[in-house]
Amino acid sequence: MLLAVIACVAAGFFLGLSILPESSLIYVEQIITLALGLLLVTVGIDLGRNRTLLAAIRRQGPTILLLPAVSGLGSLLGTALVAAPLGLPLAQSMAVGAGFGWYSLSGILIADAGYPELGGLAFLANVLREIITLVAVPFLARRFGSYGAIASGGATTMDTTLPIIVRSAGDEAAIPALIHGVVLSSIIPLLVTYLIRFF
Repeated sequence: MLLAVIACVAAGFFLGLSILPESSLIYVEQIITLALGLLLVTVGIDLGRNRTLLAAIRRQGPTILLLPAVSGLGSLLGTALVAAPLGLPLAQSMAVGAGFGWYSLSGILIADAGYPELGGLAFLANVLREIITLVAVPFLARRFGSYGAIASGGATTMDTTLPIIVRSAGDEAAIPALIHGVVLSSIIPLLVTYLIRFF
């Protein structure tokens, strides 16, 4: 999946740089909006059809939401702390962090709001979060337990980083990881859009 993402970005960069005429770019925003809407609808369908996840949420109650709440706040706090050293306004830095690893959504939302460079930064930062999680989960699971491994993955724990989390932290980490990823994925569009209002 990661190689496909890199290949698509490289192909788009090459097309935008040299092949596509300037007049064709007027359709880019419409295509982005349509693709984003389709992406969000498919995420909603996937969440609604996941009976195991819904049953686990009902069984464990509201305490199951503590992990995504704490890790989400940690991501926002971390990006708030690095805003000044990076020379970014606070809201912009936090919007990048509010992608929680979902690079294909956060980058598009920010770029579509008129901040293409920041959208590129959000894309890169969230791709790197996923890559670092894939590499670091075995160490994090040994050192900090399953919750430490799950928290590092952000929204990716419901899909791309789930197998490595389960392999490193055990089968009992599967449901908390799924719920963690689903909750964070659900709030990303709202949170990033909200933070964009303060740019």
